[in-house]
Amino acid sequence: MKIIILGAGRTGTSVAKRLASEGADVVVVDVEPLRLQELQDRVDISTVTGAGTHPDTLARADASSADLLVAVMPRDEDNMIACQIAWSLYQLPLKIARVRDTNFLEHEELFNPTNIPVDLIISPETLVTRHIQNLVEYPGANFVYDFADGAARLVSVTVQSDAKMLGFSARELHEKFPQIRVLGFVHEDGLTIPEADTRIQENQQMIYVSPPDLVVEVMQQLRRPEYPYKRVILAGGGHIGKRVALALQHKFKIKIIEKSAKRASQIAPLLEKTIVLNADATDRDLLVDEGISDTEIFCALTCVDETNILSSMLAKRLGAHKTMCLVNKPDYVDMIQGGSIDIAFSPDKITAGSILRYARRGHVEKIYPLHDSGAEVMEAVAEGGPESSRLVGRRIDQINMREGVVLGAIVRNGAMVPVHHDLVVENGDHLILLLQNKSLVNRIAGYFQPRP
Repeated sequence: MKIIILGAGRTGTSVAKRLASEGADVVVVDVEPLRLQELQDRVDISTVTGAGTHPDTLARADASSADLLVAVMPRDEDNMIACQIAWSLYQLPLKIARVRDTNFLEHEELFNPTNIPVDLIISPETLVTRHIQNLVEYPGANFVYDFADGAARLVSVTVQSDAKMLGFSARELHEKFPQIRVLGFVHEDGLTIPEADTRIQENQQMIYVSPPDLVVEVMQQLRRPEYPYKRVILAGGGHIGKRVALALQHKFKIKIIEKSAKRASQIAPLLEKTIVLNADATDRDLLVDEGISDTEIFCALTCVDETNILSSMLAKRLGAHKTMCLVNKPDYVDMIQGGSIDIAFSPDKITAGSILRYARRGHVEKIYPLHDSGAEVMEAVAEGGPESSRLVGRRIDQINMREGVVLGAIVRNGAMVPVHHDLVVENGDHLILLLQNKSLVNRIAGYFQPRP
């Protein structure tokens, strides 16, 4: 597959690295030759220097032979017009554009082949808002990701010393909750795929797939129950901070600390149930005055990593129950998570995961990387009949999945079904799989391509 990436910023670089490592033919376009050279020194890609909105630049990138265009330049307008040019001149089949401005996102009718031909709109703010919302709504989780339109959830929980099921086996947990499937345990040595008799141990992160209504019940077997969160302080009232407040303010008591007086005055009228403070989130006295010791969640969402890290560490020291920290540099996430900062996340990492699913073969719906382990969780749709599909019409024990692949769940008609060895895969089933190594992604995605 040939892929053109317009923009060598953090998102473009992250996507280029992942795709190049899987053998894709990647061309990265940017106006900064030095940035491209630095990327090319580290990754096996081709580069083109120039503006991604210029027809001659796309011609030099050989857009006529490309399968996918990913437009992640700084300006929304540039990303949209690049998709338009790629379609008008080359009928490029798949076009992805990153769009941040809600004024565009509110008008879905703009994006179709006769208006602005964008096949997929990626909005980092929307993705990160949903990510934070899941974490706030599920106290105690390290992460919660949706699959199959929310019918299944991927959850990570750190097992505590007084857990009800400490020492129990994966089989025993499955017997208690037949719809639950344990995919892996994360510890200091990396990710381990459990056997049926693998025991649940203290301080391990357990990753499992669950229907939404059982997420909390399973968590309570692995750690002390936490009371639902009520008070949330957000540091930063930018696009993400504002959207998170809008999503949460009807269920939680929200305060936003925004350093810019101009920005604070802009967002305050839009957030009728949120208190907006024009102040510095690293001000110790301010945090104390605003009741940080009684706050369940402190979430730092400014555009400056240092501010987010320092304010989160300070909030934790002053008594915040849980701290979350947005980190713009993806490489920092695993480095700072734990200790004073309970959860760190990167918008570019989350955005890259949404883009990557379109660069895979087969009917891949979603892909989530798991930490630095190299593992990924993938959702794909089985389509076809017994003659055209390697999956449909076959029992689970008849499917020769490769070593390092774990079937976590099957979602059928909008609901998870218990996975047993004699369960037959049907047309339209959504399969959720853990792949221990990302090198397996393209091989397994091939299972979901109907044969001619």
